[in-house]
Amino acid sequence: MTQQPQVDQSKPSIARVYDYLLGGKDNYAVDREVGDYFFKDLPGSVDIAHSNRNCLVRAVGEIARGGITQFIDIGSGLPTADNVHQVAQRQLPAPHVAYIDNDPIVLAHGRALLETDENTSVIQADLRDSETIRNHPEVLRLIDFDRPVAVIFSAILHHLNNDEKPEQVVRYWADQLPSGSMLYISHFRSGFNEETRVAEQKLQATFGRGRWRTDEEILALFGDLEILEPGLVPCALWRPEPTAEGVPRIGSDHHDLSVWEQLISAALSRKP
Repeated sequence: MTQQPQVDQSKPSIARVYDYLLGGKDNYAVDREVGDYFFKDLPGSVDIAHSNRNCLVRAVGEIARGGITQFIDIGSGLPTADNVHQVAQRQLPAPHVAYIDNDPIVLAHGRALLETDENTSVIQADLRDSETIRNHPEVLRLIDFDRPVAVIFSAILHHLNNDEKPEQVVRYWADQLPSGSMLYISHFRSGFNEETRVAEQKLQATFGRGRWRTDEEILALFGDLEILEPGLVPCALWRPEPTAEGVPRIGSDHHDLSVWEQLISAALSRKP
């Protein structure tokens, strides 16, 4: 019998707070206490969570339709609706997906979800420990680095402070990938206003991490990779799905892009 990982219920988890904001049930009172702060004092945070998730779904669909069959989702968070492997499976017969997260509850829930899927695995590791991830037996089993790979950093790099050098994390993976691979990043985008300052302060006080960055700082994370259209834009504007009338669906009310939805942006890049 596989031993279940130990979960510290006395400390909040980024993955579980995010799960709470998305309406999930895999969280504890300590996580809900943090989430309630965002619900009550920064209510647009829920828009950010949903806008980011919807953008990830569209990006994975685009990548899969482009023929890439291998995915590494770094900082994957708790399983929810439309996980990377599920979205990819709509376009591909047997995509290979390695989920990476440092939260033990992600490992426990992920294993339960994927126990019958030999093409998908959940690995507990820290995103800063790139070599360990790259050489993990499950990653080596699932991912052939001689063929194109998609590496996903969905709403995770803003949880690295500047001194943790997120650009070096991205550069490591860009160097590992063969030509034709893709790299997706979504990231908190500085609004240069009181709301983002307070939100950053709350994350730092709670987790000791959390960094809103400018467009220039986010683009710099991609290094010299080719940024695909439409470039770095708010998640709600990244290749939005058309409505029945053919008009792009861009806002939470399908008409307007809220201020908060502009505070997380995304871009997809390709390695030449």
